[in-house]
Amino acid sequence: MIDTRRLRTLRAVADHGTVTAAAAALHLTPSAVSQQLAALEHEVGHRLLTRDGRGVHLTAVGKIMVAHANEVLAQLERAEAEVAAYTTGAAGEVTVACFATAISAVLSPAIASLRTTAPGVRVRVHDAEGDHGLLMLLDERADLTIAVEYRGAPDAADRRLSRHPLYAEPFDLVLPREHPLADSATLVSLATETWIGPYPGNPVHDVITFACQQAGFTPDLVHCSDDFRAVVALVGAGAGVALVPRLALRDMALPGVVVRHTPGPERRVFAAVRRGSDAHPLLRPLLAALRGVAGSLGTG
Repeated sequence: MIDTRRLRTLRAVADHGTVTAAAAALHLTPSAVSQQLAALEHEVGHRLLTRDGRGVHLTAVGKIMVAHANEVLAQLERAEAEVAAYTTGAAGEVTVACFATAISAVLSPAIASLRTTAPGVRVRVHDAEGDHGLLMLLDERADLTIAVEYRGAPDAADRRLSRHPLYAEPFDLVLPREHPLADSATLVSLATETWIGPYPGNPVHDVITFACQQAGFTPDLVHCSDDFRAVVALVGAGAGVALVPRLALRDMALPGVVVRHTPGPERRVFAAVRRGSDAHPLLRPLLAALRGVAGSLGTG
């Protein structure tokens, strides 16, 4: 009989790429993770992992086991959701991992609406930038995440997750007020400028870089911050130009800058839960609230 706890461990190692990172995510020691993997290999009768420098890679059998682990763990999520629904599940806590702009734009209003529609649902929020929210969800440190599409993100066919599109948000050009192109800038016209933006690893960095490459250049990203208020402040100081998601600019003081709407990239934002947990009585009202708030956003 294969132990499902060992399947979770195998999937965590596959997601994180190292035993050490998987152990940290699972709140175990690396030795405990290695022991669980060794026991699972004994149960299966085949090697599941091979070492490559400091990391590990799945063998062919390991990939088969991870695919089945995704199905088994999703079925367990569905079982838990049905049991929770049977016992009403009217009250409890949901942990949400979400990036800062979406906390302001959709999550906070959704939490406010739950006070009326589902007052027993308590939401614990963790600010999670980049791909950290998805990792927290897969590691079961969060029950739901709000994340951004980016190259390399799990797609709609990923058997570990159920995704719920929320909104698409354009990016705007932000330039110093005295910039010679302040009234006429396009993405292409700023190819030789100094750029300000998020660090590599933040999905927005990937979106901006890809958009500039599509326009025929690679941005000279000299100044980096994941805080869009800091990005705009640097633009206002004349340190460079930036592409900033439109909702991040909402209600922000914009001294010394010009904001230009221009054809360009969008960031597509979605909510995700572990596959099988969509029907959980604590997640269902939260997902409905998020969709309701997202539908009322004016991002155009």
